Amino acid sequence: MKITPGAQINYDILKPGIYINRIDDDITTYDIVMKASNTGDYLTNSALHTIEHIFKDYVKDTEFGDSIIYFGPTGSRTGFRLLTRRLTDNYSIQLIRDAFEHISEFWGRIPRASHTECANCLEHNLPQAKEEAKEFLEVIKAWTKEDLKYPAAETE
Repeated sequence: MKITPGAQINYDILKPGIYINRIDDDITTYDIVMKASNTGDYLTNSALHTIEHIFKDYVKDTEFGDSIIYFGPTGSRTGFRLLTRRLTDNYSIQLIRDAFEHISEFWGRIPRASHTECANCLEHNLPQAKEEAKEFLEVIKAWTKEDLKYPAAETE
């Protein structure tokens, strides 16, 4: 079995940021880590859900919206996965940064959050989502392609 970088994560040293989980041909999977692992500080379901809706809506309306394959939360509630096709790492980082900027400034109706559009329309929290987006923007404001590699554990 092929071992991918995402399968070798040391959660004791993983910090919030953006990392390449794996590359399969022209598809890149990014881990968007908003919270440190195993700290008890996780995204609430309602903030996570709201970020998901606004992020998806925003990126699908960009020039390369057709290159977005998937965006969704991780089961650990520490962040998200973004799968892209044929996008450069630099563009993907900027797209993530722009999407979180959009979320941090968003006002209005949460996209696709009505009873007919969302299977859990009662669990959204825009103020929390905006606050989480602002905090994450501070982490990734100077993120570059060189930062996309998971941190390696120090060897003794």
